[in-house]
Amino acid sequence: MGDAIAVGGEPAIPCVGAVVFDDLGRLLLVQRARPPAQGRWSLPGGRVEPGEEAMTAIKREVREETGLIIEIIREVGTVHRPAPSGGTYVIRDFLAEQVGHDTPSAGDDAADARFVARAELDDLALSDGLIEALREWGLL
Repeated sequence: MGDAIAVGGEPAIPCVGAVVFDDLGRLLLVQRARPPAQGRWSLPGGRVEPGEEAMTAIKREVREETGLIIEIIREVGTVHRPAPSGGTYVIRDFLAEQVGHDTPSAGDDAADARFVARAELDDLALSDGLIEALREWGLL
């Protein structure tokens, strides 16, 4: 659930992220419209609301940020990132697949949303550690 636990003495802020590839192998990314990482491209996701399950949160976040509906395949890993207001974002990332063939459209706190070819990833301002995490998890 979305209950915070301490990480190294700092409050943990539970978050989720979705790793979604389309039929062409392109990765779903959103461009952040607000801090943290404003202007950078990242996986769709966000905070888990109090009392919310992670699976529910990731489906909600992807729908809010991209307009897409997803189904979870499996959890792939967790990353820790410092939160600007203190504490640590504890981000559980899930591999998911798109339901249907809708085109992503930016919503909520996303300035843009789209599927990006792997060859284009190096040309984008990505959130810190994104490529490294995806490679570590065997997804790139």
